[in-house]
Amino acid sequence: MTVISEPEAKHSSGNPSSQALEVSVAHSPDSDDAFMFYGLATSKVRVPGLRFTHTLCDIETLNQKAREGVYDVTAISFHAYPYIQDFYSLMSCGGSVGEGYGPMIVSPRPFTQVEIKEKRIAVPGTLTTAYLALQLFAPGVETEVVPFDQIIPQVLEGKYEAGLIIHEGQLTYDKAGLHRIVDLGRWWQKMTGLPLPLGGNAIRRTLGPKLISAVNGALRDSIQYALDHREEALSYALQFARDLDAQTADRFVGMYVNERTLDYGPEGREAVVRLLDMGHKAGIIGPEARVDWVG
Repeated sequence: MTVISEPEAKHSSGNPSSQALEVSVAHSPDSDDAFMFYGLATSKVRVPGLRFTHTLCDIETLNQKAREGVYDVTAISFHAYPYIQDFYSLMSCGGSVGEGYGPMIVSPRPFTQVEIKEKRIAVPGTLTTAYLALQLFAPGVETEVVPFDQIIPQVLEGKYEAGLIIHEGQLTYDKAGLHRIVDLGRWWQKMTGLPLPLGGNAIRRTLGPKLISAVNGALRDSIQYALDHREEALSYALQFARDLDAQTADRFVGMYVNERTLDYGPEGREAVVRLLDMGHKAGIIGPEARVDWVG
């Protein structure tokens, strides 16, 4: 792989082709995903012979579409992986991992952790890893699915006593006057000693080993490009930051796009296996996970 300056692009490994093969890529419209896919989305990173098309959807929609095998490469919640594992492998890069932080239960009232387990909690989707972690923390807790960006407003309106927040809400809930009852990433780390793996990228098995390797390398190069060109990548990601100021967006991106996003490492991979195994044994996840990685 050779890095060359603008207006040229950086090329990942791959075989040239006279006719580009289209690879469909889907990820969430969030600043951290936009940051890591910046290189691919803007053609700063290219694979000769391949053309990447991008679709943006919220993570719960992506989880459901992954069960239908809609995209070649898709961001998913780890909770969803056992349901798509026959058709997809996990890519070795692109993970969002909470190092002692993660989804939060918030409320207008300072409930105790015991009290919150008796409340009805608005959640961003039943296939999200946030939901899985919540059910491990509070088995059988009453929940209702609400679009992730509506959870804080609806909790403030009094429709729910508490909400389970993901994405940038983890940094803005207090400005809305909400209390953090529990940070599930912190709870998970205290219980297991591991980081909390929230989301990753999966690739369709039918693409075959050579193409899978090329695409996995391209995504890794895209992440590295963004980390190496942080200011321009962050400027691009800000359009997806839902009115966050630059400093807060930079902080959020740093939480979920870092060296572990380039590679989970042994601890990160162990955390994925542990989380899915616990979910299966607790009866939250039906299929037993068979985690395999590419790249």
